[in-house]
Amino acid sequence: MKSLMRVGVLLAVTGLAGCVNKPPEPDNPYYAPIQPAQMQQPKAIDGAIYQAGAGMDLYSDGRAYRVGDILTVELTENTQSSKSASTSVGKDNSLSIGAPNVLGRDLSVFGNPLSASAESSSSFDGDGSSDMSNSLSGNITVTVHQVLPNGTMLVRGEKWLTLNQGDEYIRISGLVRRQDIGPNNSVESTRLADARISYSGTGAAHDANVMGWMSRFFISPLWPF
Repeated sequence: MKSLMRVGVLLAVTGLAGCVNKPPEPDNPYYAPIQPAQMQQPKAIDGAIYQAGAGMDLYSDGRAYRVGDILTVELTENTQSSKSASTSVGKDNSLSIGAPNVLGRDLSVFGNPLSASAESSSSFDGDGSSDMSNSLSGNITVTVHQVLPNGTMLVRGEKWLTLNQGDEYIRISGLVRRQDIGPNNSVESTRLADARISYSGTGAAHDANVMGWMSRFFISPLWPF
């Protein structure tokens, strides 16, 4: 019976660990390169020499402007935040009832005076602070997936780096104005609207930096103390 209980506890702990520690995130099709079938085909008829989609615009500046073009995003993210709060509350109550007297003598019951008194005191002190800073720099080349009617382009892409102890990846998506693209066909990440930037990894080095499920339980709101 004890052996069955031990097996049950072990299975429960293993199940909780599997629910809390998420497996490595696989390739996301959302960030996959755009397929040729999704690209905008020019409305032209192929001829003996001219082939639609294979021409070069001699007057173009080389910047991305159509679906399927590539664009380099320069990561220049640097954020810093600080917050502090302090609360102090106190309250004291005191109540006293003197013993009544008749003809100069205090009334009593079985020799006990009829006086009464009560006191209460309560206090609360709370102090909290938070200081966080993040920095991300580098380059990632993405693909134009959609061109909106106003010319704004939806770009997204990812970069994977395979290291000796696992993989690291960075994913980015957002909206870019063609006016913000530099002459070298690059744009700063701070110029992306509705930007989504994620940087993470897999492998032993990444797992070593993840807090265990039991430690997270003790600092979560579920812990009653």
